[in-house]
Amino acid sequence: MTAGKSPGKSKVTLKADDFGGLYKGFNAPISRFDCGRKCAPLNGGEPVCCSTQNAVPVVHKVEFEFLKTRTDLWSKFKPYDYATRQIVEELTSDCTAIHCKGARFCERDNRTIACRGFPFYPYITRQRQFVGIGTYWVFEDRCWVMSNLQVVDAKFVKEFVATYEALFVKDPSEFTTYVDFSASARRVFSRWKRDIALLGRKGELLVVDPKTGDIRPGKTRDYPKVAPFDSEKSYREAVKEAGGEVPSNGLRAA
Repeated sequence: MTAGKSPGKSKVTLKADDFGGLYKGFNAPISRFDCGRKCAPLNGGEPVCCSTQNAVPVVHKVEFEFLKTRTDLWSKFKPYDYATRQIVEELTSDCTAIHCKGARFCERDNRTIACRGFPFYPYITRQRQFVGIGTYWVFEDRCWVMSNLQVVDAKFVKEFVATYEALFVKDPSEFTTYVDFSASARRVFSRWKRDIALLGRKGELLVVDPKTGDIRPGKTRDYPKVAPFDSEKSYREAVKEAGGEVPSNGLRAA
């Protein structure tokens, strides 16, 4: 899909076999730094994105079908409390929630699209333009990379954008989902009286005024910093409280 154009109301043509190509085109790591080392001490030793205690992976049913032909890493997710039951109950008929064996058993070639892209989502403007990628703000107090967007590689952004453009063509409802989600982001950040930080399609920092939707180029001072990742002291105190062990270089990228 060309940037700035939304797909029409065509039928979903997404098939299980499509995910082989999508996976091959979306292998770039977020950065050359292992961000999981920063959040794991706050999460029982496991990266926040690898635990269904924090994030429940939701995938197309055809993606799950594809994964089952390649690996036994994934199984159907079983809700364990009210919140996770709500997640499962609210899923559309073409999606399902799944669960993996955990970070120690990760097979990088068999990660879902959601895993490869976490903690980012495609940001769509009011004019229905796919201008860049935003972050799932509910994880900002647990995900180190969301307070260190400057380490995200341009190659990751490029592959993320290309993958979602391909998904939007195959499944127009996916595009609509992120139109709505981006609108939700603007409402939330308007209430918080905070700008939305994005990474543009080339990896550059962009800043969205959530009230107007206007976008401007970001500067170094615009990179978000959220507690406990806003200072070394806050981070060390949070890790201590969680019973974890601070990495040798603390907050700094390693």
